Amino acid sequence: MNVATERPTEPATSDGASRPLWRTALTVRWLSLLAVVLVVAGVMIQLGIWQYDVYESKTASATAQRATAAPVPLDSLFAVDAGLPAKAVGRRVSVRGTWGPAADQMFVSDRRNGDRDGFWVITPLMLSPTPGDKASGAVLIVRGWVPTPTDPAAAAPSGQVEVVGSVIASEAQDSSGAAATSRILPSLRIPTMVDLVDYQLYDAFVVQASATPPVAAGPAAVPPPAPPTDHAGLRNVAYAFQWWIFAAFAVFMWLRMLLDTHRTTNAGRSPIGISPPSALTPPAPGPASSPSTPASSAPASSAPASSAPASSAPASSAPASSAPASPDTSAD
Repeated sequence: MNVATERPTEPATSDGASRPLWRTALTVRWLSLLAVVLVVAGVMIQLGIWQYDVYESKTASATAQRATAAPVPLDSLFAVDAGLPAKAVGRRVSVRGTWGPAADQMFVSDRRNGDRDGFWVITPLMLSPTPGDKASGAVLIVRGWVPTPTDPAAAAPSGQVEVVGSVIASEAQDSSGAAATSRILPSLRIPTMVDLVDYQLYDAFVVQASATPPVAAGPAAVPPPAPPTDHAGLRNVAYAFQWWIFAAFAVFMWLRMLLDTHRTTNAGRSPIGISPPSALTPPAPGPASSPSTPASSAPASSAPASSAPASSAPASSAPASSAPASPDTSAD
């Protein structure tokens, strides 16, 4: 009995089954497209940087304008019984009034002037009342720097004066513990100094730039702190980020198209050494045969069905066997 054998399948190789991504990326087509994408993305990045530079320029200009603008009356920015608004910090103001009592003068320690440590001299200025106001309160003036509180330049002035200077806010350090022991304080804070006087104070300090009339042999001038950044041109910041997002999106789209092309190419490639599916599929077995039995053995399996006529052959062959005997009998 012949048994059909299947042809062994050769092992698949990886040469044609999967092409590496880097081989697709290093083709002329994709390298050329990448060069175009990088040029476009570079232009977009530069446009974003330009928009951000415009924002910084507008911000610096607005901040400088706040510090160099013409002085305005202090009470035009906020009232004595109101808190210090952010828009007033760093502004140049003018205040007119009378110097407060010498006993109300205060000092702030640990202040540098070049390479020397010293003190800031803080003197209250009683503002002249405006029409309709019974009292306008006082504002604390940072008159300047002295090496010691006993320096002659620290002597409290008196009389009418007009001061021009810059508005600054209270410092963050809490110095409430030092206020009860002396008038030399470790920090510049309205909440501490308000308890040392018996009149209402503005919620700000004014760093003196000039006084009319000037005080003879007064303390050394103190440069005002840099004004807070006045953010302007925020729309330019949005434009800058928009350009940078466009640049990142261009690179992302190149990579996305590369991956899609790579998958499509690999899906259409047949692995070397593997026959087509139609050559590997065995024929469906018939109802009268099994996969292990050859087709030529089918007639042998039907022999019992024809055995009945074969067993009656002797009865039908008797006349044939007696035919030759007849001539012999007639010869006798």
